[in-house]
Amino acid sequence: MELYDVIIVGAGPAGLSASIYAKRAGLKALTLEKNPMSGGQVLNTYEVDNYPGLPGINGFDLGMKFREHADKLGCEFREADVISIRRLGDGEAAELQAASMGNQKTHGQKGYCLLTDQGELWTKTIVAASGATHAKLNVPGEEELTGMGVSYCATCDGAFFRGKTAAVVGGGDVAVEDAIFLARGCSKVYLIHRRDELRAAAVLKKEVMSLPNVEIIWDTVVERIEGEEQVESLSIKNVKTGKEEKLSVQGVFVAVGIIPQKEVFEKIVQCDERGYLIAGEDCATTAPGIFAAGDVRGKKLRQIVTAVADGANAITSILDYLVNQ
Repeated sequence: MELYDVIIVGAGPAGLSASIYAKRAGLKALTLEKNPMSGGQVLNTYEVDNYPGLPGINGFDLGMKFREHADKLGCEFREADVISIRRLGDGEAAELQAASMGNQKTHGQKGYCLLTDQGELWTKTIVAASGATHAKLNVPGEEELTGMGVSYCATCDGAFFRGKTAAVVGGGDVAVEDAIFLARGCSKVYLIHRRDELRAAAVLKKEVMSLPNVEIIWDTVVERIEGEEQVESLSIKNVKTGKEEKLSVQGVFVAVGIIPQKEVFEKIVQCDERGYLIAGEDCATTAPGIFAAGDVRGKKLRQIVTAVADGANAITSILDYLVNQ
């Protein structure tokens, strides 16, 4: 059985950054990704205009550049889904250490066993870089019509609605970016937001408000998504007046936030009230030897640049941990 210095769970920007830093630090590292392609959510971003040095780069291209960098260094990757994680017992840790490293002392590091759909893996430390998934509206018709007009990725599915009417639900950066992107091909785009002010960056707000085929519907929530075999309309409600109306659309793009992918970690790592793994800027969690990086970590700003920084910080903290424990 191989013993890794670190196993990185997730190959989005945080995980790929951690892979690069781990390789450069001379650590025996393995990066796991359950999806066929590395890159995480950035792969579904049409345009990234705030990553330093690469203004306007396509999100897919940026994700590929991250992976190409890691591959050039010889980082080890494996496609596998982590099912559970457990701390190694004293006997297991001692036996594995003796077998793999010639009876060298572990400095009190017990390590972890990761059960994956490809078998068990053993490691001294873990970087949780599992990212997040799209939050849902949880309204009637959403699940039934997903893939038939309901989408969570405008850049993936926007081309299907060229010349048609679409709605975007949300008020943050992603929702506004989606509305801007869709406006390039759709005849009409509704941006539905439950508040009376967008939360997006000022530059995005200015752009979306300048588009003639985008109409912002304020103080409104979606009550139902309707249609037989395809989205046909939305039932919406003004939260201030209580007025309900029907909006004729062929597509609806949901951009109301993200949910951290923390399921395999939450039994051993403390989470905050929103479900994010609790970890400071050093990325150290409440579980010894487990470090959180990227969208799964509780923090104020979730951007590609902060995810990349987390990956670097996590490996730096792991180097200290391996020496000092």
